[in-house]
Amino acid sequence: MLVALLTACQSVQGRLPTTPATLGPATLKDEKLRITTTTNMVADLAREIGRERVEVRGLMGPGVDPHLYKASARDVRTLQNAHLILYGGLHLEGKMVELLEKSSRAVAVTQGIPRAKLLYPEGSDDLPDPHVWFDVTLWKHAAETTRDALSAADPAGKEGYAQNAAAYLARLDALDAEVKALMERIPSRQRVLVTAHDAFNYFSRRYGMEVRGVQGISTAAEAGMQNIQMLARFVAERELPAIFVESSVPQRTVDAVIAAARARGHPLRVGGELFSDALGTAGTPEGTYIGMIRHNAQVISRALGSAP
Repeated sequence: MLVALLTACQSVQGRLPTTPATLGPATLKDEKLRITTTTNMVADLAREIGRERVEVRGLMGPGVDPHLYKASARDVRTLQNAHLILYGGLHLEGKMVELLEKSSRAVAVTQGIPRAKLLYPEGSDDLPDPHVWFDVTLWKHAAETTRDALSAADPAGKEGYAQNAAAYLARLDALDAEVKALMERIPSRQRVLVTAHDAFNYFSRRYGMEVRGVQGISTAAEAGMQNIQMLARFVAERELPAIFVESSVPQRTVDAVIAAARARGHPLRVGGELFSDALGTAGTPEGTYIGMIRHNAQVISRALGSAP
């Protein structure tokens, strides 16, 4: 049983059963591989690779900020009943990290990304920027790690997982090329992405965009007035037409930058909503990783001055 997991969660959950579970390495027979994930991006990845052999339960839905998410008693029970737990890693799930790292059944989908490809915020050599999914080529590593984790938990499904992963990786290659083409349509001076928090640095490196965030890598700290004024001055000087809101971050800091820019005589506007730390609603195009990345790229390209 996940004894360490339950112990770490006592302050959150209250009393939970302590009888050992009989889940072990999966011998599934007629049963599907039960997977619990944190973010809905990871849940989408598990479904793409697992298809009909898996049953996926995600803890975090649309609009949920993983930096601030706290596990509930129900979450712990869901984790306890999983054959496999998949999570983002790189301290994305800030308040759940200890919980996840103590579980022998938990796998961080980002663990296969070469360290040299990770970005580190200034002054932080230990904690990398966790928003790796905005570089589609890095998310391919996450797909491969997911394939391997599913194969280890369910060896009988290994061949199918390999086939599903190969097809998905080809789709990611096509998506990467599509995003590159959309960003290249933006005039070079306007290739600046200003958003609520600093989540798009991998996107910047891969697709040739300068990025600025009102807040830092995590949404745990409020943006100060000085930072808002500095960003408003930058936007006005560069004559940028738009700033973007995020689905999982409150809009108030973006509104403050718009107000400060307009006070300087610059008609800044909201260019659209981007999905950053969570996918959209299930059943919509933005409810999948590929659909979310495509949506973001299209919104950015349109708002920053490309042809329709």
